[in-house]
Amino acid sequence: MLQTADLQARRGHQFVWKTGHWGRCIGDCGSGGIRSRAVWCTHAEGWTTFHANCDQQDKPESQRRCFKVCDWHLELFEWEVSGWDRCGLVPAAGAEAEAEACVTAQHGLQRRSVRCLQKLNRTVVSSEICEHFSPQPPAEQACLVPCPRDCVVSQFSGWSPCGPGCAGSLQHRSRAVIAPPLYGGAPCPNLTESRACGAPACPLGEEQHTYSLRLGPWGQCWLPHPKDAELAGRTMLDLGSDSGEPSTAGLGGSHPQQPAGEVEIGYQTRQVRCVRSDGKHVELSLCLQDPVSPVTSRSCVIPKDCATSEWSPWSRCWRSCGWGGVAAGLRSRRRRVRSVPVGTGRPCPELEEREACSGGGKAPFAWRTSEWKACQVSLLLDQQDPHHQKQAGLCGGGIQTRVVYCAQIVVELGTHRPKEVARPVDGKLCQGPAPASSQLCHLPCLAECAVSSWSPWGPCLPESCQHRHGGRGFRMRQRQVVVDPVGTLAGCPHLVESIPCEDARCHEWEVSEGACVTDRGHCGPGHRVLKALCKSRKGEEVPHHLCSELPHPEVVACEVPCARDCVLSEWSPKNAEGTQSRSRSIVALPAEGGKGCPPERALQEQRACNEHPCVHFFWEVSPWSSCSEDVLGTALNTTSSWSGEPTCGVGIQTRKVFCRKSSSGQVTPKRCPESIRPEAVRPCLLPCKKDCVVTLFSEWTPCPTACQPGNATAVKQSRYRIILQDSANGGQPCPDTLYEERECEDVPICGRATAGAPCVLVPASVRQGPPGQSEPCGHGLQSRAVTCLSEQGGSAAVGECVRWAGAMPALVQECHIPCKDDCTFTPWSKFTACSSDCDTARSRRRSLTGRSRKRDKCQNTELYPQVETEPCPCEAFTSQPHGNWSDCIIRGGPAELQLGMPAQGAARECGQGVRLRAIACYDRSGRLVEPSRCSTSGYIEEPCTVPCPFDCRLSDWSSWSPCSSSCGPGVRVRSKWLKEKPYNGGRPCPKLDLKNQVHEAVPCYSECNQYSWEVGPWSPCKISSEQNSLHCGEGIQTREVRCVKTKAQVFQIKKSWYVLLQQCTLCFVSAGWSGCQLGANATCGHGERRRLLSCRRSDGATVSMQLCQRLHLEKPVPTSSRCVVGCAVDCQLSPWSAWSQCSHTCGAGGQMVRGRSVVLRAAGEGRPCPEQLTQHRSCPVKPCYSWLLGPWSPCTVQGGQCGDGLQVRNLTCVVHDASVSATSKPVENALCGELPSKESVLQLPCSVPCPGDCHLTEWSEWSSCELTCISGRSFEPTGRQSRSRAFMVQAAESRESCSGQEMETRPCSGGKCYDYLWQTSPWRDNVRTVWCQRSDGINVTGGCPLRTKPAEVRHCSPPCRKPFSYCTQRGVCGCERGYTEVMRSNGLLDYCVKVPGLEDKKADVKTIAGKNKPVNSKMHDIFKGWSIQPFNPGEKLKYEWNRLSLEGFSIILSDICDHTLNVTFTYLICRQWLTFALTVSGLTELSPKPFKVGCFSIKPFI
Repeated sequence: MLQTADLQARRGHQFVWKTGHWGRCIGDCGSGGIRSRAVWCTHAEGWTTFHANCDQQDKPESQRRCFKVCDWHLELFEWEVSGWDRCGLVPAAGAEAEAEACVTAQHGLQRRSVRCLQKLNRTVVSSEICEHFSPQPPAEQACLVPCPRDCVVSQFSGWSPCGPGCAGSLQHRSRAVIAPPLYGGAPCPNLTESRACGAPACPLGEEQHTYSLRLGPWGQCWLPHPKDAELAGRTMLDLGSDSGEPSTAGLGGSHPQQPAGEVEIGYQTRQVRCVRSDGKHVELSLCLQDPVSPVTSRSCVIPKDCATSEWSPWSRCWRSCGWGGVAAGLRSRRRRVRSVPVGTGRPCPELEEREACSGGGKAPFAWRTSEWKACQVSLLLDQQDPHHQKQAGLCGGGIQTRVVYCAQIVVELGTHRPKEVARPVDGKLCQGPAPASSQLCHLPCLAECAVSSWSPWGPCLPESCQHRHGGRGFRMRQRQVVVDPVGTLAGCPHLVESIPCEDARCHEWEVSEGACVTDRGHCGPGHRVLKALCKSRKGEEVPHHLCSELPHPEVVACEVPCARDCVLSEWSPKNAEGTQSRSRSIVALPAEGGKGCPPERALQEQRACNEHPCVHFFWEVSPWSSCSEDVLGTALNTTSSWSGEPTCGVGIQTRKVFCRKSSSGQVTPKRCPESIRPEAVRPCLLPCKKDCVVTLFSEWTPCPTACQPGNATAVKQSRYRIILQDSANGGQPCPDTLYEERECEDVPICGRATAGAPCVLVPASVRQGPPGQSEPCGHGLQSRAVTCLSEQGGSAAVGECVRWAGAMPALVQECHIPCKDDCTFTPWSKFTACSSDCDTARSRRRSLTGRSRKRDKCQNTELYPQVETEPCPCEAFTSQPHGNWSDCIIRGGPAELQLGMPAQGAARECGQGVRLRAIACYDRSGRLVEPSRCSTSGYIEEPCTVPCPFDCRLSDWSSWSPCSSSCGPGVRVRSKWLKEKPYNGGRPCPKLDLKNQVHEAVPCYSECNQYSWEVGPWSPCKISSEQNSLHCGEGIQTREVRCVKTKAQVFQIKKSWYVLLQQCTLCFVSAGWSGCQLGANATCGHGERRRLLSCRRSDGATVSMQLCQRLHLEKPVPTSSRCVVGCAVDCQLSPWSAWSQCSHTCGAGGQMVRGRSVVLRAAGEGRPCPEQLTQHRSCPVKPCYSWLLGPWSPCTVQGGQCGDGLQVRNLTCVVHDASVSATSKPVENALCGELPSKESVLQLPCSVPCPGDCHLTEWSEWSSCELTCISGRSFEPTGRQSRSRAFMVQAAESRESCSGQEMETRPCSGGKCYDYLWQTSPWRDNVRTVWCQRSDGINVTGGCPLRTKPAEVRHCSPPCRKPFSYCTQRGVCGCERGYTEVMRSNGLLDYCVKVPGLEDKKADVKTIAGKNKPVNSKMHDIFKGWSIQPFNPGEKLKYEWNRLSLEGFSIILSDICDHTLNVTFTYLICRQWLTFALTVSGLTELSPKPFKVGCFSIKPFI
């Protein structure tokens, strides 16, 4: 036991587990991976030992599960990066390190959250997964924090005046905050100061007191007692019903739906007290001198705060640009309003939050397209010739179109994948350019099948070679397809014909001639032996036993020509059908003794051929049927879609096959060879069923929200959907309805009013008055119901109206129930009719009713007018043109052109049009009115012309020229020439040569050797001289030479001894390519270009093509290739859009714009796109009606002298044109609509201080917008403005309790960077003023750094302790008046010397005789014998020198004005003149004008 315990102890202290790093995750993709690490046991000294020595319970794990990342995980995970937080200061490295003074900015650090998320459910996963695809974005970055800036305040205002009398009072002054403290700066100092006035105290008992009625603040709004509430009632705000009527219910009432808001009217009271001038409260009777006491109760609305739902989850991260964009994405969340605020309740907070995010998807709106429609050549031809005749079979280049629309991307729940079919929306919601809706295409040209000539008839072959000899068979001939058919239903004709034969053999003897063996010698007659080979019908040699009896060897006579014999060419190939002929020609004449040439008839041979019957048989087939479903194949190989319906698969095609006789018609199939019978069934691919695909219906167009006249026509709304894919191959057809229309429901009718709610008063138990009087009259409140309706007229949640319908209309308004002592009137009558004259007036009346007719106060027409008069509205209007002329607008076209019909649109792109200019309409008094009063359209119209484009015009093609070569390949050319150049953006001309022509070339070929020189033999030699011998001497030979037309023949020269042949070679040579040749019905698109080959001899001569063909030479290059003729495509534009809404709802300067886009870019020689893609026109100047707020009135305490009151301002409806210099003129209030719902617009709580009260000052004006800047550059995008107010002390006793101040800051734009610099005044008695000034000239407190503040008091260093010395303005020691300074070499004062004789002279200028101590003998020599005397009074000083030492010197002068002059002389020797520069400091009265003394030129510099 002891040993075991000891072992355990040693294990615990001496052996420990060690682990290595985790390895890579291996295994299957996903969460099934495993990673491992090494684990071993080590001794405390470091060596490794067995695992048993370490504690097994503490052994670390060596394997753990992990997530194996694969490449396809890239679509499942992403980094989520939050926005950077605010820049914070970096803490100091050590506590002992002292922070240096900040100069411009401090180093800071920003942080953000970086997480790896799974896209599907937005859960956080290990960062290693995302790091597999991209590095982790940084979570920290360095930043700059501006230096701390103290609060900046303005200078103090002047002291307020003291009051008269003996009572002690205070004076006040204040200042305002200009800039708040930022980044840890010092807070704002006190904004007010007060001091006691110097008035004496009043004697005891003679104090003069005044009394003021103090009105307290209105208290909390209370609900009345239940028994009072039954009488008063309350009005519910019904936000869920459609009635629009207010509903009145008691406290115990219930609503069938939970109301979204509820208006409850209660009451509130306030306290009234009498205050003496010393601040003490006294009896109320001392203040109530008016019999009418102030109101102490009133009706009020029970406040209710806005109630909202919880935040919705964050949306996905959306980016406005495509994948890979650098712009950050945004995600948002929303909450909805459950109940609106009522009364003074807390308003609704922000209902939507957005924040930056990364890794988001695309925006929820994107461009979508339908499938391309069929290629149409006519669309392209319409551009070239709008009046061209419609043709069938057009081919070549064309245009195909598709529908482009903006769609809302809907994400399927649970899949996070967008649905393929989305709802079309307004194109303005999609960003970026729209995809092309047109493109060029190619329609293959129709081509008939072309076949070659028939081959010769083949041997008689049996149907089967099972029987070796004899039997019935067929002889066949064939032809090949030269041009495959394109786009035709009829295929190629039959390619094989046969005729029956009787002696058909599978194998037969083929006899060939052997070499000719002469009987004697090398030439002359001889014989050749015929050889026989057994061959199959394929031409292959087979054993002899397969053929019939071996033919006997046959010997045929032959002849080998000798050297002197006549030489003949080989027989030409047999030609013609029915009768064959061949020929040969004499190549060389025989020599003497040679064999003569055969007669001419022996050079040609003829024989009959094609002796077989002319009746042919062939297989004929019908066209293939359409691909149909194979029942058996479908059962075996069917494939199903997700809905279980059969889709694409393998089907069959069938056709009829029958044997046909050439002369009569269909015959029995036995007459045609069965071995070449065409197949009647073949497999095919079944065309896939294509269902029609349409988008969802768009949203219904909105119904009008404004009220409509009762007799107005019914307003309709519509919606549409788009076909994305047409049905095909039996798929589901497209729906018939693509456009729907319906009438709007519940359109409000103008003039329909709802019943008014009762006026709720303060309960009688609360109202003031003598006991027993409880008349229900006076001022109260009444409410109305406000219902939220959807665009379709149905009930909607209140949150939807808060979000989309703007500010909520007022729920409560003041009302009045007349009391029995009030004056009551009948309603106002209608205004009297106006005459046609504009200077007349109209009036309306009312009269007193009931007991009011007997009351005297009601007869006062000044207080209670019974007649109102106003000028008649004048119907005389004048118009003035406004703005610029619009672009020239072509009218008369449809609202929307059909895509691909530019011909109709082209006519409307040019020609006669109109341009418009807006007008402003004014009435007689100069007020702006509706432009329809002056013009029905609101415009002045003027005709204009848009010039039409004219295309380049060329002549017709000329006739083809002859072939350029008489032998071999050449070209034929035709041309066009320029007739009219393009202008106004017409189609450009093709590339022309120097002669303004364009050419087209095609290849041609001229047969060589058509003509040749024919040379006869030389005649015998004739002796020219008779004297000479008849048999010898010089003579003349002649021969006949003529040009003859010959046939191209192929010669093979036989070997002869007397004909010498030169060795030569032949080869094919290619000519240049022709132009691109198109089909007959094509104008552009795919074509073919060709080139011809010529046969060229090695000496460069072009010879007949038959020579190269005879040698079966290989063609070195292709003779045809595909090519493309570019289509001349005119620029195609979309129709003009509808005119946009005016950029201004009213007033001048509004613009309307319409645009068009490029649907198809111009290509080739097409008409280019015009530069103008937008058109603008000014809007008619509509009057702007707005409420004009007047200035705030002084704070008024109604019924009292101090306390809580109101500031009010008037609201006037004015009309203007919204321009900067617009003048507003008042109009009827009805034109401005409903009054603002917020009472704070017209009323503002305020306070009038009572005697002894401390009160807040008025808010200061907002300071100028100031930016936070570093080195003159803005640090933040927005600036700040500040304002402040502070408590003002009225009595000295409440100075301590009456303290405090408020400051408000708001962001602003358009701010400036300001600098703060110290400013100083001149020194006076070693003291000066130092203040801080902003760069715009405002003197402030704060803002300037204290460490750079200049000194305000100046001290001399070292101190001035010499007799008669003092500290001067320059901060150095000087001598008192009557003494002159003697300076040391270091510039400090040595001692003061009294000026002798100063007390005897009273001149303005002192005469100084410098005396120096013996040690300063050098200075004594310099100053010896000089003096200073004045000019006339007010003139400059005149300096005279009796003797000068030519050295630099410095002296100190003192004049009678106690100014000290520091005069420095600098001299130069120049010829005989000595020039001095005199610098004078300390004498500001001295003029800088130069003055001369003798030959010295001296100018003082101050």
